[in-house]
Amino acid sequence: MIYACHLDDLPKGESVLVQADVPIAVFNVDGELLAIDDTCTHQDASLSDGWLEGCFIECPLHEALFDLRTGVPSCLPARRAVRTHHVSVQDDGHVFVHVAVMAEDAA
Repeated sequence: MIYACHLDDLPKGESVLVQADVPIAVFNVDGELLAIDDTCTHQDASLSDGWLEGCFIECPLHEALFDLRTGVPSCLPARRAVRTHHVSVQDDGHVFVHVAVMAEDAA
């Protein structure tokens, strides 16, 4: 579990970047907190710098769209999904990311 921020510091429509083994972006989508690996799978671009459109983030480099709920890209040029992570909020408003295990780490 990695501390991300306080809930008050992540308003609706915004994101926060968390440094873990790989950077993780946490988004506030109308009060629902969703987290994905921050790096676009098409090219090295920070998805937290992209444009939030509902539950999708648009990569700022080549406009690939990723579903924040599944990590799956919905259009080219991205072909591979980004990893998603569970987010929890403690009673005191602290937001934590539960980092998912990478497939190669699980082997």
